[in-house]
Amino acid sequence: MEKIVLAIHVVLAIGVIGFILIQRGKGADAGASFGSGASQTVFGSQGTANFLSRTTAILATGFFLTSLALAFYSKQKADADADLGLVPEVVEQQEAVPVVESDSDLPSVE
Repeated sequence: MEKIVLAIHVVLAIGVIGFILIQRGKGADAGASFGSGASQTVFGSQGTANFLSRTTAILATGFFLTSLALAFYSKQKADADADLGLVPEVVEQQEAVPVVESDSDLPSVE
């Protein structure tokens, strides 16, 4: 099941990248750069979203959901590995710090 979700995830990622690259930006009109009347609508309301922006939003939502699913699968796999003892436990060891005696008049820091 994880491999299927991963394959869908990769296809969605490529789809999102592709749909974003073929869209035109708001400032892409040639008239906007030369100051003609079209520049007034550059930052105005767009109204209903077109096919490309709706499809991009749907693909991005799918990408987000498959990311969550993959995170869930990896968490389950890590817990299962830890239950089987396949993951080594980290053991911290404290080393003894040697105390140096000095004849100095300065106080020691401990």
